[in-house]
Amino acid sequence: FKQDFLSDLQSMFDHLVDLTEPICQSLDPALASMTIFDTSGIEAWVTENNPKYANRIIKQLKAFKKSHNLDDSYDPYKAAYGSMPTHAASNQAIQQMYINGHFCYAYKFGIITNGLGIVRDITFYNKDFLKKHPDIVVGKKSDSPDEDKSLADSKALLPVLIDFFQKHPLINSKTFLGDAAFDAINIYKSLFEEIGFQKAFIPLKTKLSVEGTDYTVNENGIPCCPHDPSLPMRREGSRSHLRSKLPTMKFVCPKMKWEYNPADKSKHRVCHCDNPCTSSSCGRMIYIYPEKNLRAYPGVERGSQEWEDTYKIRVNVEKSINHFKDSFCIADRKTQNEKTLHADLLLAGITQLVTVLVADKIHQYQYIRSLKPLIA
Repeated sequence: FKQDFLSDLQSMFDHLVDLTEPICQSLDPALASMTIFDTSGIEAWVTENNPKYANRIIKQLKAFKKSHNLDDSYDPYKAAYGSMPTHAASNQAIQQMYINGHFCYAYKFGIITNGLGIVRDITFYNKDFLKKHPDIVVGKKSDSPDEDKSLADSKALLPVLIDFFQKHPLINSKTFLGDAAFDAINIYKSLFEEIGFQKAFIPLKTKLSVEGTDYTVNENGIPCCPHDPSLPMRREGSRSHLRSKLPTMKFVCPKMKWEYNPADKSKHRVCHCDNPCTSSSCGRMIYIYPEKNLRAYPGVERGSQEWEDTYKIRVNVEKSINHFKDSFCIADRKTQNEKTLHADLLLAGITQLVTVLVADKIHQYQYIRSLKPLIA
């Protein structure tokens, strides 16, 4: 059944996504307008996933290190990762992955949820999808599993998002949330210019730098005092008053204060710095053009309260993945069949979406992600 009706299950899943979108929007428009993406894998029933397989290789490499008197720069675990085959011997589609801190051979998939944690898309990285998007395929580039996973995830993001919004043109998402694997200039540019996001909550993978200025920026992209790099400047206002009308972020000297003049009943800026970096009595002002550095200024100020409050929501996609694997028993399936696992994943998504529909009909919205209490 699962193999014969896989395409029908996919169509049903996509249709349920469209049916549940108005429900999500009515519950919380802000959370419903978020797009959260992550990748994971379903471990297949193959020899390579037997713990003895990896342990045997690691044991051999430890003995090799000892016999050749190698120093601690030689890591047997990383060497084991590099020496393991990229796919299972029985099926090339079962790729070597690094999931939850351990090596495994699994079918990889990408999942999109909204801020409510309701699944919006499931993309199985099978032969047909990879043939359509050949740039996603990434071989081993190093002995670092984390680095290879980040590279593969970043390549998979944009094709999945583009396909998703083409299938669901009525879904208008303005905010993207992802992990540090997506911290790349080309990804920010595509998210804002090609797809149309207004904000992107992606942690930094490497330190920010701004060239051609006499000031530095801190870890959140906030300009610092030219005379004291440990002193961040203060954000002022949220709209640009420049004639060019380009969106800007304005930062002023942290030692500047607004003072009231009783004579003409006006307020003006006064800088109280003992070592000013400018001759202006108002103090130094810096205008940032976010579109020139979307990585540093992705539509929201890094480290702000909005950033902290919003990025916490990203955990919902991980909860959905764990929910699918544990509650819906997607993990630990004793099968190698790609179509069967793909169908099981879609059925898990369909189950969650049907739960949303039922919870809406009986007005028990607290159970939109809880199947057991709903049917109890």
